[in-house]
Amino acid sequence: MKTARDAILTAIQAALIDVPHRPPEVDTPVTWAYAGSGNGQGAAHDAVVGLFAERCADYGAVVTRVGGADVPGEAARLVLDHGVRRVACPAGLDAPVTRALQAAGLELVADTPPLSAEQLDGVDGVVTACRVGVAETGTLVLDHAPDQGRRALSLVPDLHLCLIRADQIVLGVPEAVARLRPSVLAGRPLTWVSGPSATVDIELTRVEGVHGPRMLLVVVAE
Repeated sequence: MKTARDAILTAIQAALIDVPHRPPEVDTPVTWAYAGSGNGQGAAHDAVVGLFAERCADYGAVVTRVGGADVPGEAARLVLDHGVRRVACPAGLDAPVTRALQAAGLELVADTPPLSAEQLDGVDGVVTACRVGVAETGTLVLDHAPDQGRRALSLVPDLHLCLIRADQIVLGVPEAVARLRPSVLAGRPLTWVSGPSATVDIELTRVEGVHGPRMLLVVVAE
């Protein structure tokens, strides 16, 4: 005897008879451009970068905007100003940045072979690049390429200094997801960072540094 469930499934099959089969894991192509993507230049994009800096600061991050040539010196100044003396650097970090950190008298700690959790806990801070920034949410996204290192490297030390180019900053999350597609297809993990790590207990007491770095510094390279 045919049940109501059978009748519903039969009707659905009939309605889909002319729909071509697509594997469920294949994305539907997106044919439109997201607002604010542009070419990473011009007054409109400068406003996007400004919004990104503002939203990051709202979360409690320290944000500076400098010319590209000034990034190494600014990175060294910031970590010194925050009391960092031992800093972890991923193997792929730009050489001018690592040289500036060394010239400032900082002890650079390599993550090769990977440091243990105890060793990472003994490091004052970490300096990484990132893959994309989201202006509307003040978010940094790391895909843990060689210039960013593995996830633990950016989550255990108390301070995280993240370097980002202005042309890596997009307006909204959909644009960021589109830019991250190659990282996802390559099987890279993604870490989304919106301000320093913080949590609030049942008495509404805010505690920072529980799930990640207590301090987040962001250098935007114009």
